[in-house]
Amino acid sequence: MLRVGIVGASGYTGVELARILSAHPGVEISVATSRRYADMPLAEVFPSLRKRVDIVCENLAPDALADRADFFFTAVPHKTAMDIVPVLLAEGKKVIDLSADFRIRDVSVYEQWYQAHSSPELVAEAVYGLPELYRRKICGARLVANPGCYPTSVILGLAPLVRERLIDPATLVIDAKSGTSGAGRSASVATLFCEVTDGFRAYKVGGTHRHIPEMEQELSALADCPVTISFTPHLLPVSRGILSTMYAALTTDITAGELQSLYEATYEDEPFVRVCPAGSLPATQYVRGSNCCDIGIQVDERTGRVIVLAAIDNIAKGASGQAVQNMNLMTGLEESTGLLGAPFFP
Repeated sequence: MLRVGIVGASGYTGVELARILSAHPGVEISVATSRRYADMPLAEVFPSLRKRVDIVCENLAPDALADRADFFFTAVPHKTAMDIVPVLLAEGKKVIDLSADFRIRDVSVYEQWYQAHSSPELVAEAVYGLPELYRRKICGARLVANPGCYPTSVILGLAPLVRERLIDPATLVIDAKSGTSGAGRSASVATLFCEVTDGFRAYKVGGTHRHIPEMEQELSALADCPVTISFTPHLLPVSRGILSTMYAALTTDITAGELQSLYEATYEDEPFVRVCPAGSLPATQYVRGSNCCDIGIQVDERTGRVIVLAAIDNIAKGASGQAVQNMNLMTGLEESTGLLGAPFFP
């Protein structure tokens, strides 16, 4: 039985990790940390975990953590992770980091969008944790940078088109919407019930969202040339879910049926990517609580553009579910273990 530690268990990604891992047959949660809720049972912090998780939260320094588990998830904010991860790796542990601290391969780009990096020597080693693209590397990694939620939906949605050079990358426009859990659990006026419900708004407009360099990095690698995107996120009045709608000009005459076949062939053997039948479109309510990414493709023949839609649960496939998928690969477990539950509906 693999002993697993959750560093930062009191946020939304932390509780989602605990929920998934509590039903995972190959692991036990041996330690969970929280500064705010130290000495409190995690099931008191999150009553949804009653009779499922009996761990007590602890406030432990990184060097005191290492002996408590074999494998660690760091579900803490940016900057915090880069100070914890090196200590755990030095003790021979494997780590999946759910922050952005190790996702961006160019440290100077990371520092432009985030802050100074205190562990740049680990950035080159970290494997970007999107299994559908980097499965083999993930299997041999000791540090995996779990992708962001928006990038997961966008990269999976666009990968077949970009890899086959079927679109002009210069024309890429991405319009994405997320539930409020994507903003985290800390109190904020912007995510209060009365500020969100019955409304719909954009935020971080004008190329300012921090997930942009992550998406451009991976799309550029797929295209084998620099890719710059126009990305606008929106806040939905729902708790979970992302729907990303992507537009680009086609570079060749290709039918919707041919694109459908390309996507079906690309993701045929992927356990968590579901290509919607022709004429059907994804929706957040059909992936809620699951590790699935649903993708739909349409061609606008009048404008010569392709439209790709991708739906995920932002704290499952967009965070904690994908992290468990990566853990399975890193530890030699069957990739889908603990993740095959059907989405919640309604």
